[in-house]
Amino acid sequence: MTKLRLAIVGAGPAGIYAADILLKAERNFDVSIDLFDHLPAPYGLVRYGVAPDHPRIKGIISALRNVLDRGDIRLFGNVRYGTDITLEDLKKHYNAVIFATGAVHDADLKIPGIDLEGSYGAAGFVSWFDGHPDVPRTWPLDATDVAVIGNGNVALDVARILAKHADDLLSTEIPANVYEGLKASPVTDVHVFGRRGPTSVKFTPLELRELGELRDVDIVLYDEDFDYDDAARDAVASNKQVFVIDKVLNQWRQRETGTASRRLHLHFFAKPVEVVDDGTGRVGAFRYERTRPDGAGGVVGTGEIRELPIQALYRAVGYFGTPLPGIPFDKKRGVIPNREGQVLWKGAPSSGSASANQQMYGVYVTGWIKRGPVGLIGHTKSDAMETIRHLINDLGNWWRPESPSEQSILDLLHERGIRYTNLAGWHNLDLHELALGAEDGRTRVKVVPRPDMVNISRAE
Repeated sequence: MTKLRLAIVGAGPAGIYAADILLKAERNFDVSIDLFDHLPAPYGLVRYGVAPDHPRIKGIISALRNVLDRGDIRLFGNVRYGTDITLEDLKKHYNAVIFATGAVHDADLKIPGIDLEGSYGAAGFVSWFDGHPDVPRTWPLDATDVAVIGNGNVALDVARILAKHADDLLSTEIPANVYEGLKASPVTDVHVFGRRGPTSVKFTPLELRELGELRDVDIVLYDEDFDYDDAARDAVASNKQVFVIDKVLNQWRQRETGTASRRLHLHFFAKPVEVVDDGTGRVGAFRYERTRPDGAGGVVGTGEIRELPIQALYRAVGYFGTPLPGIPFDKKRGVIPNREGQVLWKGAPSSGSASANQQMYGVYVTGWIKRGPVGLIGHTKSDAMETIRHLINDLGNWWRPESPSEQSILDLLHERGIRYTNLAGWHNLDLHELALGAEDGRTRVKVVPRPDMVNISRAE
């Protein structure tokens, strides 16, 4: 019987779901899967891209843990694709590879002043408060007035963590350095800006409701943003999610404010124009144009320019993928070009014809690097199913590796001195973090430095 030796690069939800779906799929061949990740610990976005005060994330981690703990997928952490292993290495040892590397960098916001000191991308801040090992241990939290640009879930995560009192995060797994940084923050006002109206936001009702539960934080709304046109009213009447969001926001409008020590302001109909220099190269104000409904669900500018004094700004306008060595990349969309998960490359033009996209046999994608940073974590399951279907049907075009044994990749990593971590190592780190939490009466405390993660995992 034919055997598929498959490498998956990326041990987040997309990669783990793809492995699980393949192992459960109807097929006429055996499967052996190796899962690689540049981080020493698995779970990707769930561990390092979602705010720690989301209790529902624990359920997702539990499901991913169950897949790995079956023991039919090998995990290799602390292994960097493009450095520790290359595409040529994968071709030598596997029949195919699926890239599930996600999108971890911020999309650009091209306005003047966006690169001033005190202007940040949301991705870096999220990585910091989630204890990512590859970002600095400290974060500049010296502003009293902060702007967050964006109307998606990440924007609300950033705003909530900035506005929330640090002591209220001690029930989560935030590392000690993050707690100390947030505890010392002098912030009093966090302003969230979206260019459209309240009925066009991209965050979910659950994410929104969490804002209203913050202790000693007033939610401030502005009546001028709730003068709906017919398109907005139709959206409320026809879309359940919009109806719930509208209901929550209008309930908050009735609340009394003015007693809390911190305020979280939600501004709508605000198009970013400029981040204003305070004269020293730092963020001094946020300048925006007031917009209005265009009657068709969109907005147009009014020409009215407003300016809000701030000392820090975070852009949360989307994530963007990262190119991978030897793999085609769409620089405009931040994804690997593909057709339903089959990677495409620009083939050489035949005589008299333009170059055409051709399948790059043996190479597949799933998750955000496939479709862009849209959809919730659960959407990666259906995404992976599509990719796996093509992988199975492409059997005749798989690579034919010269050294496909399971031992051969272990030998390669040993020869190169790669201090990789495995599933048993993750269990070691997991137990260690749980023990750290127990010492402080908490569920878990994350280990942050990469060398410490690796040493603990490898019991060294």
